[in-house]
Amino acid sequence: MHQIDAEAVERLVPMSAAIDALEAVLASGLDPAAEPDRGVADVPGGQLLTMPSATASYAGVKVATVTPGNADRGLPRVQGLYILLDGATHTPLALLDGIALTSLRTPAVSGVAVGRLAVPDAERLVVFGTGPQAWGHVAAVRAVRPGLRHVDVVARNAGRVAEFVARCRAVGLSASAAKADAVARADVVCCCTTAREPLFDGSLLPDHATVAAVGSHEPDAREVDAALVGRATVVAESRSVAARECGDLVLAAAEGAFDMAGLHTLDALVRGEVRAAAGRPRLFKSAGMAWEDLAVAAAAYERWAAAG
Repeated sequence: MHQIDAEAVERLVPMSAAIDALEAVLASGLDPAAEPDRGVADVPGGQLLTMPSATASYAGVKVATVTPGNADRGLPRVQGLYILLDGATHTPLALLDGIALTSLRTPAVSGVAVGRLAVPDAERLVVFGTGPQAWGHVAAVRAVRPGLRHVDVVARNAGRVAEFVARCRAVGLSASAAKADAVARADVVCCCTTAREPLFDGSLLPDHATVAAVGSHEPDAREVDAALVGRATVVAESRSVAARECGDLVLAAAEGAFDMAGLHTLDALVRGEVRAAAGRPRLFKSAGMAWEDLAVAAAAYERWAAAG
């Protein structure tokens, strides 16, 4: 069984390739609603997650840990490994770095949605957070909206914000530290935090703007408020997952601001069956699903094998 480390994952599958791999899987007819549920076990200090998925060509499972206390230890909050298997024989093919895979596939999924929801001439991005997911989302938005020119960065740690701003400028983008009300000037907003309460006032968001919220997969946590959910065209990976894990939507529905029957799915968006309503923001709420890991892991393995 071959080992594909973090550096190799990043080298083998650039963001645009990860987005293409995810779109291809959805276009081929994969039904996210048919996926096995994420396994979540509470363990001392955090959670242990298992995420299996399979197609005719490949099977695989990600084993990940979520450990909130790791921030104080200088360690990643999310860690893990991915085991890729042959789809027919289930022979182990590769062991991939789970952090690198997650850091790539989550923004790539947002890229699929943003590529179909955001206005074509999007130039201004607001990013909440300064971690790997926040940086990945800058890359994803840039991949699908190459006209992006400015990034506003919102986070609590001024030092990390300054580092993130410098990183954006180093790749040719204008960037600045900002406050939450920067969303009033945004074309795209990416929420990549561990927040459990809304990050900004949804009424400030322009009617043309697109939001990707990826920070939580718990029914009692949310990054966006009911005001935004209620006025947006809303897309999620799966209706069942959204009802079980997406607090942004569950809580808005409980408050009477949103009807879950009006939720659209990502596969329908990719097939062209969903169109954003004029004069309303667009919201993509992602909880993360196992088919996404499998698609990107398979792309990494195939590129590794082709390179000999």
